[in-house]
Amino acid sequence: MVLPKRLCLMRIAESKSLCLGSAIVHKSHYSNLIFNAHKVFDEIPNLNVVSGTAAIGSFVKQNRHVEASHAFKRLLYLGIRPNEFTFGTVIGSSTSMKDVKFGKQLHGFALKMGLSSNVFVGSAVLNCYVKLSTLIDARRSFDDTRNPNVVSITNLISGYLKRHDFEEALSLFRAMPERSVVTWNAVIGGFSQTGRNEEAVSTFVDMLREGCVVMPPNESTFPCLITAISNIASHGAGKSIHACAVKFLGEDFNVFVWNSLISFYSKCGNMEDSLLAFNKIQEQERNVVSWNSMVWGYAHNGRGEEAIAMFERMIQETNLKPNSVTLLGVLFACNHAGLVREGYLYFKKAVNGYDDDPNLLQPEHYACMVDMLSRSGRFEEAEELIRSMPLEPGIGFWKALLGGCQIHSNKQLAKLAASKILEMDPRDVSSYVMLSNAYSAAGKWENVSEIRRTMKEMGLKRVTGCSWIEVRNQVRVFVNADKNHELKDEVYRMLGLITQILKRDEDECVEDV
Repeated sequence: MVLPKRLCLMRIAESKSLCLGSAIVHKSHYSNLIFNAHKVFDEIPNLNVVSGTAAIGSFVKQNRHVEASHAFKRLLYLGIRPNEFTFGTVIGSSTSMKDVKFGKQLHGFALKMGLSSNVFVGSAVLNCYVKLSTLIDARRSFDDTRNPNVVSITNLISGYLKRHDFEEALSLFRAMPERSVVTWNAVIGGFSQTGRNEEAVSTFVDMLREGCVVMPPNESTFPCLITAISNIASHGAGKSIHACAVKFLGEDFNVFVWNSLISFYSKCGNMEDSLLAFNKIQEQERNVVSWNSMVWGYAHNGRGEEAIAMFERMIQETNLKPNSVTLLGVLFACNHAGLVREGYLYFKKAVNGYDDDPNLLQPEHYACMVDMLSRSGRFEEAEELIRSMPLEPGIGFWKALLGGCQIHSNKQLAKLAASKILEMDPRDVSSYVMLSNAYSAAGKWENVSEIRRTMKEMGLKRVTGCSWIEVRNQVRVFVNADKNHELKDEVYRMLGLITQILKRDEDECVEDV
């Protein structure tokens, strides 16, 4: 449809008018901030560096960082020389505004005034560079600081850990003359957040050995620690840490500790203790994460109906709004429990603007629905959903479809899905393996041989499957066709025994028939 020329011109004029109006409003707001900063300074009798710094600090405490920066400039305009506390305060504002350019200007100014080596200034500059710039800048600032304190060292350690430079982080940590509980928490959290879960747990053990009486763990220690132990899925070790939390904190945990315990117990398959932890949280303190942890816990353990019940309870009993994580948990639960009709119902509600939130649906929700439909053999609906999506289907969508084709031996659609995946990533090993399995299930052995030959020519190798089990508080790890495990003889002997029993039971069933 072609719009009339006059209507087009009207819309262009309207659009320009809106842009101009927005610019005027923004400029007016910015001018008001500058005016406020100047007005505060002009109203201070006998203005000096102390009262000026106090005024800047007041702006910072109220998160009025633009006004704090202009107040600093006003201080300079009035000829008042800033001190180390002025710089430390206003550099903190540049970090909060994510304005690294302004932060560098302030650092350069402090350097000219001979204040950059002051620990108060140095700590603020270091924090700015760790969060907004490079670790090279941060390290240079740290080395320039005279007698850096625990805060400075902890900030730099956190920066190294976030960028996976574990050697530098541990070198700094071990060289510290004294370590606060904040430093220990930073190292435990850094390891946990970067997937080094065993190191996080061993660091906590070292913390207890070195000084649990002088500086015991606090409520900030346990959430990251419990998350680490959740990823290891060591039920015995996790219960010990839970007991340790009770010892140091009593049973009145904050919601973050309880939320991490909910996730831990659910990942270990212990939904009863997970529900106990959930019920320990006061109703008014439960947040969206608390409910999401329960929904996802039931979902991961194949208890779809209970996941839905928990979701409905959240809707009916609280004023909390479900977010994209909540919805994905419900869809995942419906998918793995075979509740296709219920999953479709919740998805349709979200498409139609569930709870007036148009941004609730993300690409992963569509991928989950494609997986759900293809797993249940509803391939036409899955294809239709992919075609009607308001976004370009990525590799995850086609993998979901390929997985369903493998289950139902739909080799024609499997070939299409695999070709789409390999267009996006020609070296995706899992796609070759899934397509090979689909052909294998359909008895197409020539196609299986062709795929394996292609993989060999391209130098692609299947990633070895791995699993683990905890027995008597010890985690045992196994890989596919394991020939190197210390207990391999006992494992294969037991496997042979189980195979014989199953074969005998099968023969007896055949005879009965």
